[in-house]
Amino acid sequence: MFVTKLPKPIQVLQIYHPKPLYIPIDVSVDSPYFSTEMSAHAFEEVVDQYLQSADAQVAYGGYLEVRNLYQRSAVFQQPNTEARNIHLGLDLWTKAATPVLAAWDGVIHSFQDNQALGDYGPTIILEHTYSGTTFYTLYGHLHRGNLTSLQIGQKVQAGEVIASLGGAEENGDYAPHLHFQIILDLQGKSGDYPGVCAASELDFYKANCPDPVPFFAF
Repeated sequence: MFVTKLPKPIQVLQIYHPKPLYIPIDVSVDSPYFSTEMSAHAFEEVVDQYLQSADAQVAYGGYLEVRNLYQRSAVFQQPNTEARNIHLGLDLWTKAATPVLAAWDGVIHSFQDNQALGDYGPTIILEHTYSGTTFYTLYGHLHRGNLTSLQIGQKVQAGEVIASLGGAEENGDYAPHLHFQIILDLQGKSGDYPGVCAASELDFYKANCPDPVPFFAF
């Protein structure tokens, strides 16, 4: 698959301190750290303590993780449909206002403020072409002000600041983090794409949304 030949490693967060230390974190249904009842503020405190205890700056993980975080949101729990609870992207948990970087050269495909509880909040999708093949990257849970100066078709370079992380009041009511997702076929969508799927959909989404972790130097 062409995607395995993309340039790497990539960086999607700009950290100004000494070389950032990334540490994996478990946000699954079996996590010892989190519960469904936690507020975004309480969740953020747990993440902060987790990072401090490891002298780390970014906690990462979540690809194909089964989570209970979504039980509070109608976005994932529609009546008479199978609940969606399998996470399709990579989450990077760190401080609000952290600058977000484009993973690869590309253009702004679309952007949108997905404001429902539990949704992405402000979201940017970039379009990339490599070796003649087009694919996309999605950046969710951003700061709302980031969207005001964007233009469809605007060129971006790998490593360029395209946004910053939003706080719970604007990012869908989560502790600050970046949802980063690689998408091969956007299926005609704009400003939004499923970042969580149901078990019956997993085969399709696993093929359409490759694991981002191998592109990072964690």
